[in-house]
Amino acid sequence: MKIVLYSKENCCLCDEAKDILRELQVEWEEVDIYKNEQWLERYQLMIPVIEIDGEIVAYGRIHKDVIRKRLQQIRSS
Repeated sequence: MKIVLYSKENCCLCDEAKDILRELQVEWEEVDIYKNEQWLERYQLMIPVIEIDGEIVAYGRIHKDVIRKRLQQIRSS
């Protein structure tokens, strides 16, 4: 399972998303959308964006229960 967090610096919602991922004790890759023009164009108004195995599962204000439920679904399949 690959988890990617699209974020930017100085973003309080991004910090909240990182805290949630830490609480759920999962490993993730953090991607700064300002390092790639395509990411910036695609995610600028959505960040933070959590993507699991290539599927966007949450963006904006992240809710721990949504991520936890999706992780459980992936693990049980």
